[in-house]
Amino acid sequence: MKVLHVIPSVPQVRGGTSQAVLDMVKALRVNNIDAEIATTNDNGDDLLDVPLQKRIEYKHVPVWFFHRFSPTIKPVREYAFSKQFTHWLWSNIGNYQLVHVHALFSYLPTITMVSARSKNIPYIVTPHGLLCKWSLQQSAQKKQIYLKLLERANINSSQTIHFTSQQEQQEVSQLKLETPELVLPLGISLPKQIPDARLRLRQHFNIPIDEPVILFLSRLHPKKGLDYLIPALSKIAHYRFTLILAGSGTPEYEAQLNSLITSSGLCDRTFFAGFVTGESKELLLQGSDLFVLTSHSENFAVAVLEALAVGLPVLVTPGVALAAVVQQHKLGYVTDLNVLAITNTLEHYLNHPQAAKEMGERARKLVCEKYTWKQIASQMQQVYLDILNNCI
Repeated sequence: MKVLHVIPSVPQVRGGTSQAVLDMVKALRVNNIDAEIATTNDNGDDLLDVPLQKRIEYKHVPVWFFHRFSPTIKPVREYAFSKQFTHWLWSNIGNYQLVHVHALFSYLPTITMVSARSKNIPYIVTPHGLLCKWSLQQSAQKKQIYLKLLERANINSSQTIHFTSQQEQQEVSQLKLETPELVLPLGISLPKQIPDARLRLRQHFNIPIDEPVILFLSRLHPKKGLDYLIPALSKIAHYRFTLILAGSGTPEYEAQLNSLITSSGLCDRTFFAGFVTGESKELLLQGSDLFVLTSHSENFAVAVLEALAVGLPVLVTPGVALAAVVQQHKLGYVTDLNVLAITNTLEHYLNHPQAAKEMGERARKLVCEKYTWKQIASQMQQVYLDILNNCI
């Protein structure tokens, strides 16, 4: 089975979705599916230094890269138009039995669905939260027009729309789309354990060995609710804790966060770790005591799954799609997105450290049982087979 995955970009700077697609394709290939990716050389404001218009190995995955149109106007640049990709796709899409489109409201997903419809190639769409309420409220008028003119017809012509959580499915149901639906979570590759992570993390940041470390690891963006988390932490400053913020954002927003931390009196107990990957990221996850993501909206939140996989209990808000799983299996805390509720939950956590450790142990076990890429890829393979059997 030959399957083409299309996504606007794949570098780590674009966050969890890009990494998830790379991991998905890698896992599918282990299952003997000839899966590969077509994308642009987008790298945020820059371009990746990679060979173009040829299949290469990128992070152990076969990827076709195409030049991204890069004007100075950011919204146009972010649309990731690629003339190279258009020509290649029209000539080569017929070589694939199935196309898997990731994301929406961007040039590559849109032109891929239009081409697949024209050539009668079956395709599946994974919106990765872009049809959720919060996302549609950003540049709302443009997205409503785009949805009406192009994406609704594209989605309705797909063989299925793939949601990564039931919460995402419920939110999107309001759009009354006319295509079969599938709910299948993203997966995770279990990391190598770092036995002395707790000690090494505290030595690195010069933190007392017995001091709780609260970790935020995600993109620094207003969507993530840090303007609720930081004031909440300031209200429990009489407790011992250190806050580590791992991630990057725009210079303007990072400056706002610095100002908020200063005004909240948390300068002496907050560290900015910047964008982290590899062992540095694992050290943070495995050496911390609580993972926090007080976000307005997350259709899945791979970082939450990464925390749970290493036995790190989490504190999330209802907008995080995994909140229902966290609550059902008692893997951490689910709190409303307001300062008082977050404050009370943090205080409860700090007063009951043993209960949090037990939550972490349950979390690690659950992820190993249900959320590895090996398991998810097998289920996705069956989805592909069902689609192709129905299309023959």
